[in-house]
Amino acid sequence: AAHRSGPLKQQNKAHKGGRHRGRGSAQRDGKGRLALKTLSKKVRKELSRVDQRHRASQLRKQKKEAVLAEKRQLGCKDGPPHQVLVVPLHDRISLPEAFRLLQDKDTGTVHLNEWGSTHSFMLLCPRLKHRWFFTSARPGDLHTVLDMAKVADTILFLLDPLEGWDSTGDYCLSCLFAQGLPTYALAVQGVSGLPPRKQIDGRRKLTKTVEKRFPDDKLLLLDTQQEADMLLRQLANQKQRHLAFRDRRAYLFAHAADFVPSEENNLVGTLKISGYVRGQALNVNSLLHIIGQGDFQMKQIDAPLDPFPLNPRVIKSQKDPSMAMEICTPDAVADMEEDLKVLMKADPDKQESLQTEVIPDPMEGEQTWPTEEELNEANDFLKKSPRLVKKVPKGTSSYQAEWILDEDGESGGEDESDDMEHEDFIEEESQDEGSEKEEEEEYETMTVGESVRDDLYDENVNDEAEEKMLEKYKQERLQEMFPDEVDTPRDVAARIRFQKYRGLKSFRTSPWDPKENLPQDYARIFQFQNFTNTRKRIFKEIEGKEVEGAEVGWYVTLHVSKVPVSVYEYFKRGAPLIAFSLLPHEQKMSVLNMVVSRHSGHTEPVKAKEELIFHCGFRRFRASPLFSQHTSADKHKFQRFLTADVALVVTVYGPITFPPASVLLFKQNSNGMHSLIATGYLLSVDPDRMVIKRIVLSGHPFKIFTKMAVVRYMFFNREDVLW
Repeated sequence: AAHRSGPLKQQNKAHKGGRHRGRGSAQRDGKGRLALKTLSKKVRKELSRVDQRHRASQLRKQKKEAVLAEKRQLGCKDGPPHQVLVVPLHDRISLPEAFRLLQDKDTGTVHLNEWGSTHSFMLLCPRLKHRWFFTSARPGDLHTVLDMAKVADTILFLLDPLEGWDSTGDYCLSCLFAQGLPTYALAVQGVSGLPPRKQIDGRRKLTKTVEKRFPDDKLLLLDTQQEADMLLRQLANQKQRHLAFRDRRAYLFAHAADFVPSEENNLVGTLKISGYVRGQALNVNSLLHIIGQGDFQMKQIDAPLDPFPLNPRVIKSQKDPSMAMEICTPDAVADMEEDLKVLMKADPDKQESLQTEVIPDPMEGEQTWPTEEELNEANDFLKKSPRLVKKVPKGTSSYQAEWILDEDGESGGEDESDDMEHEDFIEEESQDEGSEKEEEEEYETMTVGESVRDDLYDENVNDEAEEKMLEKYKQERLQEMFPDEVDTPRDVAARIRFQKYRGLKSFRTSPWDPKENLPQDYARIFQFQNFTNTRKRIFKEIEGKEVEGAEVGWYVTLHVSKVPVSVYEYFKRGAPLIAFSLLPHEQKMSVLNMVVSRHSGHTEPVKAKEELIFHCGFRRFRASPLFSQHTSADKHKFQRFLTADVALVVTVYGPITFPPASVLLFKQNSNGMHSLIATGYLLSVDPDRMVIKRIVLSGHPFKIFTKMAVVRYMFFNREDVLW
């Protein structure tokens, strides 16, 4: 440990050298200066050994009490129900049998809900002072599993006694691990059905299989009623794991929904979502994001009676005690509208706007009229500096013109090199550029062998799709062997084909202005002056500031305005309806940068600008990303393919999200299925991150001298060489 001097350290006087000054001159020089504090460092009080032990025990006690309070609140009468997502990881597992064991009348009161294909039920257990809400999802329906895992308090994985999980279950686990697992438990179903000799061997093999994914977790059994009771006690007493992206936001899983169409249009109206508030307190003036549907505003928040109270003491009859259980059934709460209590109504002045893009002002970049002094200075400067007239391509800025050679072979810049024999040409690649025509031009001279077809080839295979995939494989292979190398076209002049590129002496040190030559549409996105400071300030406000609105654990009804009727129909078909509140600025569009690594199970080449499906935190959207190198420099080289061995940065236009947030990338196959191609995390929200596209022109060395080389087959006409 470094030595820290105490407050009583001897301070020696500094040596006074030079000419002595009077008191008046010293006062004039020190005008406005503040006197130094006697002790600038905070005095650290040294505690005795007994006090240190006492303080450590107090901190341990506080942490223990915080964990216990969190456990007690989840599933208690004042907190939200303990939401458990049941995921069977094998085809042989019987989900109805598992639900039958958990729905025991002796354990507590059961309330069944059935929405299409999703089965769920509420279990109230006054004996354990706990209430559970069980839902289920099949691993084949991957997006439903991922969406419901975002709001589940616990995931209960059901394993097969012989194999544990099949290929679909293993793929589902990979996606859940990449997104972030909440608290989970492992239960084995069907052990009692095996012969006694095979039970011990099967248990040993299953333990080895499970250790690969869950090294330190205990396996529970789920075959009898007693084992189901043990499982419920284990779920109630588990320590909760936190997911960062949901702890700072309010979220809600819809238990019921209703749609009221508007007067003008039947396709749009007010959606009433009922459920328990979780995470943080919910303010009516904040925006609401419904996963897979979009961002919406709220009109008001109602507080109806809780339909599933743990201790139903509404009208307790002494003659018939069973009436108390009947009161909390959904049929008895049909007249809930009469007992509605309006918690909050939206204030138009304080309500967050749904504006996602900036409306650019064309006059914003205009300067005020210069003064006479500034005009005279500019005229004098123009007279002194010699002016050069050059022929440049259309749309070239003055900054780019400095790099262009004139007819005599000399550049306008002073520090330009004498020859252009070996240079990397780099193009600034904005996301609005790069149409299909450009892609065709870039690869039009690449010679690739044709795929050889066999006469006995399977008729069901799409030949055109196979040829496209083969072409992508060859392009990826060429890119690995000869990175960024491009053949000079013969039918188009090189000075026209490569007019968007410029020569850089050094990719790392050469200057490049990030605001230069941006497209007009780039003004429509939002940019932070300091993204890190804004994020810190918003998170600090969440921790310290008390939010007015619905508290955590309350059963509320949200009136969401201007929602399409398709959202309600989607819910009625059995899909889950999940809503997250948005932090300030999270509805606005900007440029998201994410660090991803390619998933080991995906081997097909993934080209830049292909449409992919993104799971970013609590959002799900489609975008066409750019790939670039993950470095600490100010310029980042564009990658044409998603490489398998190195982590890359994916850049997309998307809604602002404050990290930390997990990222999953999916690609839609020709058969409609989605395959996981990459996983990672959100890096930053930065429109100024420069993604630079580089090309290397190659040729055949003819003669090599000490300081010069003669290269053939790089250019094919004299004008290109002179240019």
